Amino acid sequence: MADHYATLGINRDASADDVRKAYRKLARKHHPDLNPDDESAKKKFQEVQTAFDTLNDPKKREMYDRYGDAYEQMGAGSRGGGYRPTGPGPGGGSESVQFDFDEMFGGGGAGEGAGGFADLFRQFSRGGRGAQARHQSVRGQDIEYELTVPFNTAINGGEANLAVQRASGKVETISVKIPQGIDDGKKIRLRGQGEESLGGGTAGDLLLTIRVAPHPHFERRGKRLDVAVPVTLAEAVQGAKIEVPTPTGTIMLTIPPGTSSGKKLRVKGHGVRSKNQEPGDLYAEIQVVMPPNLTEEEREQIAAISARHPQQPRGELRW
Repeated sequence: MADHYATLGINRDASADDVRKAYRKLARKHHPDLNPDDESAKKKFQEVQTAFDTLNDPKKREMYDRYGDAYEQMGAGSRGGGYRPTGPGPGGGSESVQFDFDEMFGGGGAGEGAGGFADLFRQFSRGGRGAQARHQSVRGQDIEYELTVPFNTAINGGEANLAVQRASGKVETISVKIPQGIDDGKKIRLRGQGEESLGGGTAGDLLLTIRVAPHPHFERRGKRLDVAVPVTLAEAVQGAKIEVPTPTGTIMLTIPPGTSSGKKLRVKGHGVRSKNQEPGDLYAEIQVVMPPNLTEEEREQIAAISARHPQQPRGELRW
């Protein structure tokens, strides 16, 4: 038969406090809920529980020290091991041996075993002989992640995949729906996608912080979109209709004759769209691109034109 002192890893002269400390440590280590893939965990936990039942009771411990495992036949009675020890009570009925799990596992304090272990092990309920343990619902932990999405996906909405590493070490790929118009830094809560509950309760949530990757040409300011639009010298001088991409497709933008670089043309309703909100606007900033490889004669012609139309473009420039 098993040596209860050896099971708990303590000496025969161990104090009652030493017994409790050893039990707390081993109960956490071998509890089946914390070792779902270990078939021997339940058996080991029952051995630890039985040893604790015996050595934690001064009268039973005295009988065990005197008679060993035969103490049960010497009148001590067996209250068994397992998840909830029970045994015969007065008058042939049954009584349940209950432990103060707040005391054993630290309750809500900050010391060893504090917090969730008291709740976890309190799952064993009172009942008669042969009653089975009932799991207390303990909500799983939330997981926090940052997810970077392309600029276009943030503006138009869509889906993104996220690789989540579970506490077990398993990596799971989760598909995330990205709402249209979501901004950088916004959070998405995926209920039930966090860690699973150890006691069969509700799983935790997955909390995502969205990061939006920059776009090479477009810039967002709330619901407003800004884009730099290059035009040729001829288009700026004579005016033109040019194609400009937007989140909802390509549009034709009218460049008025004589448009200068830096001029911003507003395109209403072609900015950021969000559910149940009016869309923002698109602002196209004109950038005049000079033709390359001008001849000396062409440069003189441009200079002559400028001379006939004097300007002071930097007249209002101040520090």
